[in-house]
Amino acid sequence: MDRIAIEGGSPLFGDIPVSGAKNSAIKLMAASLLTSEPVRLSNMPRLADTRLLSRLLVRFGCVISESDEGGQSMTLHTPEITSAFAPYDLVRQMRASFNVLGPLLARTGHAKVSLPGGCTIGARPVDLHLKALEALGAHIDMHEGYVFAQAPRGLRGAEIAFPFVSVGATEHALMAAVLAQGTTVMTNCACEPEIVDLAECLNAMGAKIGGAGTTTIVVEGVTSLRGADWPVICDRIEAGTYAAAAAMAGGEVRLTGVRPELISIFLDKLTQAGCEIHRGVDTVTIIRKDGRLKPVDLETQVYPGFATDLQAQFMALMTLADGESIIKETIFENRFMHVPELGRLGADISVSGGEARVKGVAELRGAQVMATDLRASACLVIAGLAARGETIINRVYHLDRGFENLEGKLSACGANIKRLKGSEPILEDE
Repeated sequence: MDRIAIEGGSPLFGDIPVSGAKNSAIKLMAASLLTSEPVRLSNMPRLADTRLLSRLLVRFGCVISESDEGGQSMTLHTPEITSAFAPYDLVRQMRASFNVLGPLLARTGHAKVSLPGGCTIGARPVDLHLKALEALGAHIDMHEGYVFAQAPRGLRGAEIAFPFVSVGATEHALMAAVLAQGTTVMTNCACEPEIVDLAECLNAMGAKIGGAGTTTIVVEGVTSLRGADWPVICDRIEAGTYAAAAAMAGGEVRLTGVRPELISIFLDKLTQAGCEIHRGVDTVTIIRKDGRLKPVDLETQVYPGFATDLQAQFMALMTLADGESIIKETIFENRFMHVPELGRLGADISVSGGEARVKGVAELRGAQVMATDLRASACLVIAGLAARGETIINRVYHLDRGFENLEGKLSACGANIKRLKGSEPILEDE
């Protein structure tokens, strides 16, 4: 497996372009199954997750082409669904691939999809997804690790009240409802920008969706969708991650191709921590000068609250704060798995239930650490940028799932970071 080596202590100066959002791109790719016409997605990130989903979509009859002309783009064309079977070997590797179930069912009337895998950051059951599809008229069976869904006469509009906010279930129900007969009203929906991006793309394809970005979404079903040309929204989690990296290492970094309003709460927290933040139309500049960071408390919440996907990165920042911070995780119960690895770098963190108490230390020291999930990987990179000596991060395949050319973007700003291929040895002092 590849590893990343970081020699800490170098401040960052320069521009970092923010890629298209992973969490939007993979749902837009799945949505392309809803039409027999080509869907062209521009501002596409090139990630392990998009490559994996491409392999799965090809099994269904999707023809995929990529281009660098005018920016990275991907064209997906599924003139006919040749198979509605999503096998375990592919779905287990990425949880979001389960969301092909709704589009396959809506277009063909049947589907067989493996139950998902993905990062082990807590229980994320798919029961809300399945109950939403059942409300739309699907007959669902589960056995041998697979979901068998049937709607031979098509889906029909319904009222769907989610018992709690779920991004995945909201997106999944939305994709299924656009081809259902009649009106679907979804309440207690997630409000993430990626859901708005998906809804607006579907509307460009001929869907009739209102209310995306609010807790109530109304869908007037249509009989078919057409192709579209759609730019993927910027990745707010990547933007926040690089903002945290700049704050951790010090220096001055300008993020480009970003929508500052999507990470406003995160930027406010950086300001509280002592950073200087300048927001442009599509840029954010982070300036961190000499002196210790200030401690900042936070609690993760559904959007527009503080994103759980940025919790680990901000915790890394707080390990060097001049004081104590309280970080509360309310979304996923296992999202403190990075804490022991930060401890290997010298951080002082204690965890009780969903609360972490971070006592800032004067310095971190490089060590070998192990990535446990995508965002924890980014957290360890951020910590390594400021740690004295060399930090080696193992199992960086997690990073490749959600960050495009991370080491290239950071090294262009002065970070001493490089990728070690699996065959390269690590030389340790006696």
